Amino acid sequence: MRVTQGTFSFLPDFSDEDIEKQIKYALANGWAMMVEYTDDPHPRNSFWEMWRQPEFDLSEDDIDVVMKEIHACRESYPNHYIKVQAYDSSLGRQSAMLSFIVNRPAEEPGFRVVRQESNDRVVRYTVEPYVHQNPIGRRYGNEADLSSERDPAAVQDATPDRSSHLFEKGDDGSPKPYEDVAGPAKDEGLGES
Repeated sequence: MRVTQGTFSFLPDFSDEDIEKQIKYALANGWAMMVEYTDDPHPRNSFWEMWRQPEFDLSEDDIDVVMKEIHACRESYPNHYIKVQAYDSSLGRQSAMLSFIVNRPAEEPGFRVVRQESNDRVVRYTVEPYVHQNPIGRRYGNEADLSSERDPAAVQDATPDRSSHLFEKGDDGSPKPYEDVAGPAKDEGLGES
């Protein structure tokens, strides 16, 4: 079963070129961009994990900045759902304007309907994903340690959590920071302090 959330969900998966066109459209409208991921794509789960903080004030030429974040998230979470959100932060709007999935697990097991009978002939139906038969972090073929929460600082640094195959622990047991492809940014400073 194919999960359909966000814009373009009923279309075939986008190539990187198609994704770049949508990002260009969003940036042309002045929208902030954000990459999110999850291993629980339930229709009512609208709060996915943020890969990094949203990117505000990007120009139309900054498509590569967003694509770099998408590729880094795909590398860290190849068996997760990853989506791009375009957010309009203008006064009076402040809402998601565009959202589409850019990565899916190789196999999507789907959902089942659970029937619950109650008193007075009341029947309730619940949608339950088959993937919930496995604990968080071990869904869609992942073999990582269990992880139910993500460290808020990891969002700022884009540090993969325990459900990523790139997760590494430092000597003190804390996660090592995610190394950027270009290397850590140098702080030029504003002069002598």
